[in-house]
Amino acid sequence: MFLKYAKNANPQPAIVWTSSSSVYGLNTEVPFSEKDRTDQPASLYAATKKAGEEIAHTYNHIHGLSLTGLRFFMVYGPWDTAEKSTGSGGKKKGAAQFRIFNLGNTSPVPVSDLVSILEKLLKVKAKRHVMKLPRNGDVPFTHANISLAQREFGYKPTTDLQTGLKKFVRWYEKYYSSVKKSDH
Repeated sequence: MFLKYAKNANPQPAIVWTSSSSVYGLNTEVPFSEKDRTDQPASLYAATKKAGEEIAHTYNHIHGLSLTGLRFFMVYGPWDTAEKSTGSGGKKKGAAQFRIFNLGNTSPVPVSDLVSILEKLLKVKAKRHVMKLPRNGDVPFTHANISLAQREFGYKPTTDLQTGLKKFVRWYEKYYSSVKKSDH
């Protein structure tokens, strides 16, 4: 893991890493808050993200690495900066910053709405195969409480899903049309 190299660097870097809203697992309190339980993963993916958060916490505690974890829901926007790490050469010299933030929109959208938006933007009809949610493997919903990120660094999502998907589809079509041209 990259943290073992970062702890020995002189000076140590401040690190921002990505986690996932999946860490909330079977939590039924909504919207999900950074203070909520994350000890009931609903998938192996969620368990690995939670394990990564625990490892990061341990490196912060033992080695003084400044660490900021971002639990992504569905995100657009710039990143924040972090305070400096306190260790050097693997030795902790003082307390270092350890933060985790939820980043997402505060208005949950059903997957069926996402598919409908993409159908309109791409001018194609999706082949929908609706399945029952398995008893294990995923969570039935996610909803971000972003008040901590708003308070700490003024995070305020301004791009709604329709607009964000429109920009993404525009990029996707342009990118893949140029890839196809270069393949010939």
